[in-house]
Parts: sequence; structure tokens; C-alpha cells
Amino acid sequence: MYQRQGAVAFKKDLKNTFALCHALDDPQLKFKSIHIAGTNGKGSTAHILGAIYRKNGYKTGLYTSPHLVDFRERIKIDGKMISKRDVVQFVKKLKSDIERIQPSFFEMTVAMAYDYFAKEEVDIAIIETGLGGRLDSTNVIIPELSVITSISRDHTEMLGEEIEEIAFEKAGIIKNSVSVITGLIPEEAEQVIQNVAHTRQSLYYNAIRIPHRFTKEGLVETDLLGNYQQLNIKTALVAVDALQHILPTYDDHNLKALKSVVELSGLQGRWQIYQKKPLVILDVAHNPEGLALAMEELDRIEGIKLMIMGFVKEKKLLEILPILPKDAQYFLAKPDIPRGMEAKEAAGLFAEAGIKAKACKNIKEAINAAEKAAKKSSNDSVFFIGGSNFIVADFLTLKPKSIG
Repeated sequence: MYQRQGAVAFKKDLKNTFALCHALDDPQLKFKSIHIAGTNGKGSTAHILGAIYRKNGYKTGLYTSPHLVDFRERIKIDGKMISKRDVVQFVKKLKSDIERIQPSFFEMTVAMAYDYFAKEEVDIAIIETGLGGRLDSTNVIIPELSVITSISRDHTEMLGEEIEEIAFEKAGIIKNSVSVITGLIPEEAEQVIQNVAHTRQSLYYNAIRIPHRFTKEGLVETDLLGNYQQLNIKTALVAVDALQHILPTYDDHNLKALKSVVELSGLQGRWQIYQKKPLVILDVAHNPEGLALAMEELDRIEGIKLMIMGFVKEKKLLEILPILPKDAQYFLAKPDIPRGMEAKEAAGLFAEAGIKAKACKNIKEAINAAEKAAKKSSNDSVFFIGGSNFIVADFLTLKPKSIG
């Protein structure tokens, strides 16, 4: 399981997923889909699209990863998680094939989602890749549209060190004669994607360069916090327009959906306000590009910054630390997974960068230490929980009633 173990669990082909799907009579070919890859923004864009299509009356499947608290968050229809009963029935039905094929956790989950979406006859399924694209287990579908939200350096141990290499892996979701839309991406990445699209006779659109009627007057009204979400909204809107001939939508429904993305899709962990006073923010940004956007938002907020953070072992912290606010106080905890970086190791890297950080035994101790620091200050406090999906998941699992 990549999320827990890291690169050692990464599968470098799609044969297990194809084998599982074949055992299920190829459900991946029985529903319409939109396939989304990207370094950042793919989860938000998937949830935005899910909200729009649901608001327009379509039965909408949504497959995302990783989950934060409940495994079933990964597989939803119209914002509702797959039932426990459906999960159990799937495993019972496929038990002998699972024992024969020996799939990874992710491969089995993808097959479960595709089987569920086919069985429930969704009108459209929004499918988010887990990692990369070309060799990602989700990449056995033939979508109506491919979307690549952003490209930057992350998971370089598997996708390559150079932007062009990473772009090639993401471009692996582009299918013959299936249009592809990108969000804000570097020029060198765009060239790679254009070349792949040309080779596969696929139309290419850069959503950021296409004028859209909703964005002419400035920012689109939405319940998604963080100005960076406007880029994801623009990408999603261009995607919706590209599929009007297959899945027509109405502007008034689309605008209403954008005002209620969280309610309609269940999105968590993207500049999520957990508590208003004192302010507690949860954000799963974990690479330089994503954290830079989050820190821009944080910089706009007045008050002492109390950063409760945790990271995975392979994270190149020395690339991230210059992005973090120097005047904040840091409380570090190891995410509760095997690939979690020890808090003392993280604190040592913070020290190398000239940033003082307190290493804590776990998320609960980190929260307590941050609360004590807040009480010593006469200024308003802002608690930020982030650094990885898993430290946010640990916090949500703990479910503190109030902080500060």
C-alpha cells in the first residue's frame, strides 16, 4: 500500500488492475468518465466537477485518494460513501480472484470503485489518479475527457526528477482521440503534453488561457476557501464546457454548485476551517507548489501562527522549509503510518534551516504544546495543521472538540 509504505509498494504496470476488471466483466467500460491527474489540485478539481454534475441532476460517481478517516471516502455516488455492505459483498464476490491475482490495496480499491459505478449505473464518474498517470491503477478507463491540473516536482523517486519526465507520466492518461485540458502548468511540461496529445490525435486546451464567462468579472463565488481554488474552478468549468455535447449543464445550476462544493461533494482538508475562534485551518498541501499557495493564504491572516505539522520520510524537507513562515512556532509529530518521518528527524532538518521546532510524541502532544504557546501570547492565535494528508487524517481521527 503506497500511502502507508511508500515507493516499495508502487506497482509499475497495470496487469493486476486489468486482471481484476476482467474478472468483473470489465466494469470500467460501462460508464462515462473524466480522468484527472496532476501534482496539485486534482482532488479539488474532481470534487468541483462532482458537485457541478450532481447539481445538474446527473448520478455522479467520484473516486479519489487517499482517504482521511474512512476508507469509503474514496468511493462516492452523489456525495454519499459506498456502504459497508457493498464493500463486504465486493470482497466476498472477488475473494478467489484476489487470492489468485494478489493485487495491491490500491488496485483492489480501483476495481471496487469501477464495479460499484457500473452496478449503480452512474451517468458520469470523476476519477482521480493516485500517483502519476501512465502506470496508475486508474488508467484502464477510456474517458470522455482527460484533465491535468498542474505539474511540479513531487514523488520524484517514482516519476522522475525533471519536469519533462513528470509531465510524460501525467500525460499517460491521454487516450487516442480523447481531448485533454490542462490547468496552470510550466511551459516545458505543456510542450510534452502537446506532443503526446498530437501523437494520439487528441485535442489540447489550456484552461487558464481560455476566457470563461463566469470569470470575466473576477473571482467566482464559492465555498472553497483559498484563492488558489479559482484556478481549479477555471479548469473544471472549461472541462464542463468541453463536454456539453455529452453532458449538458445549465449556468444557473453550475453557479449554485460552485457555492456548495463542500456540501455536495464532501471535500475535506483543502483550506478547511475546522474551528473559527481561535482559527484552526486544515490543509493537505505537502509539496513546494501546494504549500507555497497555502502559505500565501496564511500570510493574509493576522495573528500568531502555530504550525502543527508532520511529514513522510521521503519528503525533501529542505526544499519546503524556505516556504514556511519564519515567525511561526512549530510543533512536529510523526504521522501515524509506517512511512511517517520521525518528529526528531524533522526537527533536526528544521534546525539546519535555522527554524526552531518542537518534536512531539504524537499529534495530541503537538496540539497540547501549541495550545500552551497560544496562552502565553497576547495576540490572536491561528492554528495550522498540515504538511501531509496523514497528519490531517490523524487530527480528524482524534476529533478534538475545541482547540485553544
